[in-house]
Amino acid sequence: MQESKNQLGLWTSTSLVIGNMIGAGVFMMPATLASFGGISLVGWICASIGAFLLSKVFAHLSNLLPAANGGPYAYSQKGLGDFAGFLVAWCYLVSVWCSNAAITVSFISAMSTFIPALSTNSLLAAFTGLATIWFLTWVNSLGILTSGKLQLVTTILKIVPIICIGIAGLFYIHWDNFLPFNNSGSSNFAAITATTTLTFFAFLGIECATIPSGSVANSASTVAKATTMGTLIATLVYILSTVAIMGMIPAAQLKTSVTPFADAAILIWGPSAQYLVSAGVAIAAFGALNGYILIQGQLPAAIAKDKLFPAVFALNNSKGVPALGMVISSVFVSVFMIMNYTKGLVAQFQFLILLTTSTIIIPYVFCTASFMILRLRKNFANNWTKTMAIMLASFTFIFCIWIMLGLGQETVFWGFFLTLFSVPIYVFAIAKRDKTQTN
Repeated sequence: MQESKNQLGLWTSTSLVIGNMIGAGVFMMPATLASFGGISLVGWICASIGAFLLSKVFAHLSNLLPAANGGPYAYSQKGLGDFAGFLVAWCYLVSVWCSNAAITVSFISAMSTFIPALSTNSLLAAFTGLATIWFLTWVNSLGILTSGKLQLVTTILKIVPIICIGIAGLFYIHWDNFLPFNNSGSSNFAAITATTTLTFFAFLGIECATIPSGSVANSASTVAKATTMGTLIATLVYILSTVAIMGMIPAAQLKTSVTPFADAAILIWGPSAQYLVSAGVAIAAFGALNGYILIQGQLPAAIAKDKLFPAVFALNNSKGVPALGMVISSVFVSVFMIMNYTKGLVAQFQFLILLTTSTIIIPYVFCTASFMILRLRKNFANNWTKTMAIMLASFTFIFCIWIMLGLGQETVFWGFFLTLFSVPIYVFAIAKRDKTQTN
């Protein structure tokens, strides 16, 4: 499919999904999961099933509401009303801020192979992270096609080393490294719940092609295809690479590693290979951060156009990009990255991924409910179609609730605390909108 002027096509939309998913999660995840044992692979499978269900929900929503800028926000607003839409937008925006902070940490971790001081000097690491965030904010201000092309290139570059590690690593697996199967000290169900919650972070970004729908050529079909294709490709890459790395490196060593993919490359190809793989990991995180910075400008712009967010977020620059809103979001990303830098890279990464998941799961729940409402408003071709729609919504809803239960008390508290900020902002926005309409 050819891209129209100033519009994204199928492959750039698919790269937005893949690039935003395969950005931080897969690269630090083996170290994060190492303490659980082989049972974490079951968590990957469960998270993959849940991600596929959500991808189908968003694919259906993109067909029901083509060219609906804002993705989850637009879908929730149409099905559940203004407040639900605003709550979803706020939670999603906070999740993007947290995710961008986590992706930046992943980028710094990969770069530590070339600059070892980044893994020991918090001040240098924070400065490098800030420089990366603001450079990509500038790149995204140059126009959506510039962002899309950079995303496509970095997605291709990132997938190659990951697949090479995954395939080559299968020949170096020691099955004893997966034992004990459950090393968490808790029940199998509790361990599966915990690992599913952690690994599900790697699938966040399923909905990214839906957010700039108004800038996508033939959005109804393109967004649906991009969402499904991106999720399936990411799932294959995740499971292949995780099995290989966890099978190659003993858990005791893996759980303290800040560069698990580079460590695996050394075992396969020798010491020099770590630089090639770390470069791939850095490109991957760089590309994902680029994609999410694009999103952090597009989403608040969609809300602002409905007068539910400050009008400044909807102001476009000469390239048609809501640059000022993007800059404001990058300020928050910078704060999230810095505030937790007293912890180690692995610990910080785990905290940020749980916080990201806690804030984005609400949009997923609301979008699932909205899908069911919007779908029921349409006439069904037959009872089988109706049954399949109800089953899809039901299983997706159950999965989302399960993820919420697995997040843990501290993470849920922070997620709830951040969500509360949306209430006074919404009340103020509605009052201002009503006043404007009255005048």
